[in-house]
Amino acid sequence: MEALWGTIVNVLAIVTGGLAGVILPRMSGSMRTVIMQGLGLAVLFLGFSMGLKSEKILFVVVSLVVGGIIGEIIKIDHLLEAAGERFEKAVKKIVPQKQKKSHIAEGFVTATLVFCVGAMAILGSIESGLRGDHTILYTKAMLDGIASVVFASTLGIGVIFSAIPLLIYQGGIALGAKSITSFMSPAELNAVITEISAVGGILIAAIGVNLLRIKKINVVNLLPSIFIIAGLALINVRFGFL
Repeated sequence: MEALWGTIVNVLAIVTGGLAGVILPRMSGSMRTVIMQGLGLAVLFLGFSMGLKSEKILFVVVSLVVGGIIGEIIKIDHLLEAAGERFEKAVKKIVPQKQKKSHIAEGFVTATLVFCVGAMAILGSIESGLRGDHTILYTKAMLDGIASVVFASTLGIGVIFSAIPLLIYQGGIALGAKSITSFMSPAELNAVITEISAVGGILIAAIGVNLLRIKKINVVNLLPSIFIIAGLALINVRFGFL
């Protein structure tokens, strides 16, 4: 249970921030625009800074292309949108009228990607699972809590439900950390985390582009690239083919 404390705090921060964003007086249109632009620029910068840390750019390119093809075949975006719509129906009776018209599915999907994809989620969960050190996840919780206030005030109550996949994602990594390291050397683990963070950073940058409304990028269908890059990085370190 101790391995999950960092994740639990992170979940509580998102729920609390999301509720605050929904309950607080609605922001003016110009205020929401400025905040979302600032957040979009910050997310874009974070994504680029993470993406540039890759040591295998070719792997990143292959992962994004193949991952995008797989995601498009599976139609992950449709699955997540359907989940968001089910959430919307479930909370329809308890949500204020002004929130019923909000894009709950969009809030759920956007917040899930921002909170789940990134170096802090991966490294923090591994640290929690292996050493019981929750410092990284506590820091992430503060950042996510602030972001959830802004997201919820602009995208609606769907942001709160992003805490569910985050609990499963980070909690799963934390609980499985010991079993993962049992068949991975420190060098292999470091390579996998580095390349996952790089691809995750590119996806985060794409979210920043979406938030700035520069171009609509279907980030959801690119998610399989994270698993592909992890496999390529592991195989490369283990067999050294590139």
